[in-house]
Amino acid sequence: MFYAESHSFFKPRTIALLVLVLLLSSMIDRKQLSSNHPFVTPHTIQSIVHSSIANMTFDGHLCFNDVQYAAKDFGNRYHLMPSAVLHPKSVSDISSIIKYIFDLGLSSELTVAARGHGHSLEGQAQAYQGVVISMESLRVPKMSFHTGRDPYVDVSAGELWINILHESLKKGLAPKSWTDYLHLTVGGTLSNAGISGQAFQHGPQINNVYQLEVVTGRGEVATCSEEQNTDLFHAVLGGLGQFGIITQARIALQPAPKMVKWIRALYSDFSIFTKDQELLISSKNAFDYVEGFVIINRTGLLNNWRSSFNPKDPVQANQFTSDGKILFCLEVAKYYNPEESECIDQEIETLLSALNYIRSTLFQSEVSYVDFLDRVHVSEIKLREKGLWEVPHPWLNLLIPRSSIHEFAQEVFGNILKDTSNGPVLIYPVNKSRWINSTSLITPQEDVFYLVAFLSSAVPSSTGKDGLEHILTQNKKILHFCGRPHLGIKQYLPHYSTPEEWKAHFGTHWEVFYRRKLAYDPLAILTPGQRIFRREKAFGL
Repeated sequence: MFYAESHSFFKPRTIALLVLVLLLSSMIDRKQLSSNHPFVTPHTIQSIVHSSIANMTFDGHLCFNDVQYAAKDFGNRYHLMPSAVLHPKSVSDISSIIKYIFDLGLSSELTVAARGHGHSLEGQAQAYQGVVISMESLRVPKMSFHTGRDPYVDVSAGELWINILHESLKKGLAPKSWTDYLHLTVGGTLSNAGISGQAFQHGPQINNVYQLEVVTGRGEVATCSEEQNTDLFHAVLGGLGQFGIITQARIALQPAPKMVKWIRALYSDFSIFTKDQELLISSKNAFDYVEGFVIINRTGLLNNWRSSFNPKDPVQANQFTSDGKILFCLEVAKYYNPEESECIDQEIETLLSALNYIRSTLFQSEVSYVDFLDRVHVSEIKLREKGLWEVPHPWLNLLIPRSSIHEFAQEVFGNILKDTSNGPVLIYPVNKSRWINSTSLITPQEDVFYLVAFLSSAVPSSTGKDGLEHILTQNKKILHFCGRPHLGIKQYLPHYSTPEEWKAHFGTHWEVFYRRKLAYDPLAILTPGQRIFRREKAFGL
C-alpha cells in the first residue's frame, strides 16, 4: 500500500520505473500489460496506479493512512480495508477519480464504493484495496428549498435525513416518506428504497424524488429525472449503487404536522392482526403510519411500554400477562396540529372501533412530529451508553407476498424463532399499486406484500442464543424456508454470494439490470461490496 507521506516514491530510480511503465502502458494493450508482460507485474501496476492517484488534485482530499473506519459498517461483520478514502468537496472530485480509473481499463482492479453514514449490513459500502468515497464530506449544494405549488428541497446526497427534517420544518414542510432511522444519508437510502410505515400511503423514498444528479461508472456527471435521462433515473433508484453514485437529489415535500398520536395494541391471533393491518392500509383518511412487530416469549411487555405510553384502561392493562405467548403488536400514528386535537381524537376512536385488538392492551402517547420520526435515535443513545450499539447486527429483511404471509408466520414464528429477545421483529404490509415499477427495486409480484425485518443484535464473544453464530444459524433456517419457489419471497437490502443467487433474486428483471450495468458501469468499478459483478471479469472483456 502506498502512503502519500512516503518519500521513497520520489527517488530517481522509482521515477524512472514509473516513466518506463507509463511508456509501456501507452504501447501495450492494458489487459495484456497486467497479465502477460514479463517486466511489469500486476502488483507493480497497482502500486503505480495508487501513486498516480495520490498525485491527483482534488477540491477535497485523498487519504491513504486513516482509512480503517471505512472497513467497518453497522453490520460489523465484514472488514475490507480500502487503499484510500476520498473526502470530496465537489462533484468533480468524484467524477475525476472514477473517470481516471475507468480510463485505465482492465489494467487496474481498482474499485470505488460510496459510503454514507456507514449503516450497511454486510460490507456493501466497502471496497477492498479500492477507493471509498466518504459522501458525508460532500456538502454541495447547500440545502435549497422551493416552496411553490409542488414544494421540494435540493440536497447533497451526503446529507442526513435528520438534518433535512430539521431544516424543512423551519419552512413548515417535510419529506413525505421516511425510514425508521433518520441518521442515514440521502444517497444511501435512495440506492436501496427507503421503506417504512408511511410507504403504504406515499410509497418508499425512491417514489418521492423529482430529480437526481449522478456520477456514472464512466465518470460522467448526469442530471436525470422522469423527463431527462429517464432510464438512468430509474436504474439508480433502488439500484444498490451499481449504476452511479448519487451526488444530489431533489426531494418532494409536503406541509408538515406538529404533533403525533402514537398508538400500540396487541393481538394473539395472526389472522386477525393481518386482516386489521390490511384494512388500515387500504382505507382512505386512515392513520398516517402503520407498522407492527412480533413478540415471542417476552415477559412484562406492557410494563415496558409505560415509560412512553399510557394505557387506555390501566386496571385491565395490569391484569394482562404476555408470558410464553406469541403476540403481535399493531403500531399506528396519526399526525395533526394542536388546534385539531379534539377532532383527531374522534377520528382515532372511529378508526380503532373497526379493529379487533385485545382491548386491555391499548396504549397511547402524544409526541412531537420530530420526536416520533427520530424515535430510534433515542434507543441508539441508550445502547451506546451501554456499549451495545457497535456490536454485530446480523439483520435479515424480507418482502413476503400477502398470499404467503400465513404460511411464513406459521413456520417461522411457530417453529424457527423461539423468542425475540435479540432485537425487534417488524412486520407490516404495503401496497405497491401506486409505486413506480420501473426502478431497480425488486419486490414480490403481488401488489400487497409484507416487510418482515429481523433486527437482531449479537453479544460479542457469546456462544449462547444471543451470540452471532446462533443468530446466523437461525437466519439460514429462515432463508432456507423462504427459498421455496411457490412462496415468492424476496430479500430487501439483499445479500448474496454468487451470480446465480443474484440472477434468481432479479428473476425476469435480470436482463434489464444487466443491460443497465453494461451501459452505465461496464467495467464494474462501482460498489463491489454488493458482490453482483466481478471487476476483473466485467462482461467478459
